[in-house]
Amino acid sequence: MAPTAMPTIARRALAAALALVAAAVVSPPPARAGTPGDKDVTAVLFEWKYASVAKECKDTLGPAGYGYVQVSPPQEHIQGPQWWTSYQPVSYRIAGRLGDRAAFAGMIAACHGAGVKVVVDAVVNHMAAGSGTGTGGTSYTKYDYPGTYQRQDMDDCTTVVSDYRDRRNVQDCELVELADLDTGEDHVRNRIAGYLDDLLSLGVDGFRVDAAKHIPAEDLAAIKARLAKPGVYWKQETIHGASEAVQPQEYTGTGDVQEFRYARDLKRVFGNERLAYLKNYGEGWGYLPGSQASVFVDNHDTERGGDTLTYKDGADYTLANVFMLAWPYGSPDIHSGYEFTERDAGPPNGGSVTACWQDGWKCQHKWPEIKNMVAFRNAVRGTAVTGWWDNGYQAVAFGRGDKGYVAINHETYPLSRTFQTSLPAGDYCDVQSGRRVTVDPSGRFAATLAPNTAMALHAAARTCS
Repeated sequence: MAPTAMPTIARRALAAALALVAAAVVSPPPARAGTPGDKDVTAVLFEWKYASVAKECKDTLGPAGYGYVQVSPPQEHIQGPQWWTSYQPVSYRIAGRLGDRAAFAGMIAACHGAGVKVVVDAVVNHMAAGSGTGTGGTSYTKYDYPGTYQRQDMDDCTTVVSDYRDRRNVQDCELVELADLDTGEDHVRNRIAGYLDDLLSLGVDGFRVDAAKHIPAEDLAAIKARLAKPGVYWKQETIHGASEAVQPQEYTGTGDVQEFRYARDLKRVFGNERLAYLKNYGEGWGYLPGSQASVFVDNHDTERGGDTLTYKDGADYTLANVFMLAWPYGSPDIHSGYEFTERDAGPPNGGSVTACWQDGWKCQHKWPEIKNMVAFRNAVRGTAVTGWWDNGYQAVAFGRGDKGYVAINHETYPLSRTFQTSLPAGDYCDVQSGRRVTVDPSGRFAATLAPNTAMALHAAARTCS
């Protein structure tokens, strides 16, 4: 997403008749039903240097069972300490503050060696505002980016996006004055595809398309069709707005879509309502099909905008992440960022992470309550929810077939009861507390959960080390 608070950026919209024609001409690659493979959890290491990501893949992400790591934009961008400078491209050279081409390639090799695939945050809707010299030494002015784009490659609208009920305004004009690319033009489509192909040639496994809502769906389909790997995984940032002209479901033809309602509603439920309401969370709440939904508790934009839970929300935040990883809807992203008091603040140490939980790095992906649920999710993959129980308020429990069982106590008092599961009899390790739990031949076990804690049992954790 782009500077300050707005969703992420702008592009050109065709009228309805032209959109239908374009859709008929372009044959988009088949949509991917969730992240490929058996491990669908992504650790989003926001503004981490690539050398630090490489180490974390080997030390934590691979051993914990994360399927993916998402890294911040690698392209050359404007200078400055703020986080959003990464989202103002100057060229498509891999020359940002987080690392050069060699560091980026080394990170991919290290992550692949640890069994972790790499998703890149791709900024392709716009170029930088202002003028100056980029992080790779390229001089630029707005609308003129030597070797990449010139004025004729931009949309004609040079006013700021101001009316989300107007498709043309959203997709033709400039979000926060960023130069909006005319993605309806073949030259621009080819140039973007060339950038993404360069990343693919280095081993990148997928893309998070920044500001997808501000790029017509048919333009993205045309760009993806040009890739050397047109079936590559990608997820698209398309923020839902009830009365807005552009809606997330328009983008499911080319890949997954980030379901912002999921995160916003989790904040409301965990903060002010009842966990019992989560019994049919997902499609039952009118969301996108789970097979094409990318979900999260927070991301770098929403934690600054206040519309979702954040690391500052204590148990609400931790338990919401536990629930997301236990619940079979969408492909989960675990946001892992840093402490901030000023919303524009860039990463500590310029993105270099020497150790988690130091220098302001929060490392949510490594919190035991969250990290241990990644293996839970991998173990129960493909099973449905069974045996839902709730107390009508803030305590819930449910099974994942005969593979797992989770209970969450968000009450202010301890919860003591006998839980009925579909698990085979025997000993299990509660991956939340590290305590042994014995399931009897009838699938039952007795336990007491302290206030604002959870417990989780799964078939791949029968003993506690």
